Amino acid sequence: MDRFDKTSLNAAPASAPDFRGNDGSLVSALKTLLFFTILMITLPIGLYFTSKSYFFEATLGLSNNDSYFYAAIVAVVAVHMVLAMFVYVAWNEGSNQWREGKQD
Repeated sequence: MDRFDKTSLNAAPASAPDFRGNDGSLVSALKTLLFFTILMITLPIGLYFTSKSYFFEATLGLSNNDSYFYAAIVAVVAVHMVLAMFVYVAWNEGSNQWREGKQD
């Protein structure tokens, strides 16, 4: 049976580098994520029902089945717009933090 050296087992590990960054940047990232999560839920659903009732049925006079179809297209476009905005904001937020860290 192999015996291990007790000093190697009890040795304190070297301090690990802190990759968390600034707490302010974490809070900012979570606020951004929360904002876009809420927007992702409310905007497509709201646009779906609003465009179906007020735009496609009332204004354009489309049938009930046609208005379902076109309102779904509006909701899908809204989802893609929110995703694109999130990627843009997250990319710029990350590049700004990277530039700030590089100047230090």
